Amino acid sequence: MAEFALQIENLVKRFGGLVATDHLSMEIVPGEIHAVIGPNGAGKTTLIGQLTGEIRPDDGRITFDGRDITRLPVHRRSAIGLARSFQITNVLQDFTALQNVALSVQAHSGHSFRFWKPAAGDSRLEEPARAVLDQVGLADRADTPASSLSHGEQRQLEIAMALATGPKVLLLDEPMAGMGPDDSQRMVAILNGLKGDLTILLVEHDMDAVFALADRITVLVYGGAIATGSPDAIRNDPKVRSAYLGDDDDA
Repeated sequence: MAEFALQIENLVKRFGGLVATDHLSMEIVPGEIHAVIGPNGAGKTTLIGQLTGEIRPDDGRITFDGRDITRLPVHRRSAIGLARSFQITNVLQDFTALQNVALSVQAHSGHSFRFWKPAAGDSRLEEPARAVLDQVGLADRADTPASSLSHGEQRQLEIAMALATGPKVLLLDEPMAGMGPDDSQRMVAILNGLKGDLTILLVEHDMDAVFALADRITVLVYGGAIATGSPDAIRNDPKVRSAYLGDDDDA
């Protein structure tokens, strides 16, 4: 096993005169939940885009499980075990929860989407799909159209779709976005249940969720990391409190 599940070395991304990622280096240890936090405009989503291959960095290197993937295309990264969720829910609204997850199982197995119709009801797809739905607390919603699921349930479904690809590293871009307290607590419980089974890089604004979940936290400001450490170390870091968390004890 590689020392790091994911390693980012001196990563740089510019958009014209804007430096979105500024010589960023960080390491993600296998099995940990590593959170990335920072104010709006800190470059968090740009970082996720570079890790998935949707955005090409201008400089630096990304290593996944010991392999340089800096120039690897999106589909190749997915095939070797890198999965993500999006800020905005990305499910097929007219398909049931089970069908959405079965499509992810099918896509990961290398079959074309055009074979979905005759594959409907195929136990080779449905059995693993049902197992993943159970894992995220949606077993009893398997036959419900995605359009009828609540916002929180759709976010759970998106996590299930990512898990169905059998990832080694899961990139989560604000999974609690738009959630109320109950849904957020449910998502925290789901992610806590995954801890140790796979590596998770979590970008999230909900600080209660971050401090409840993360083994380590990296704080981005203007595209660069100003601190990395345990939740307690980050909470008490003067640079972090000044730049992002604020100066009171409610941060």
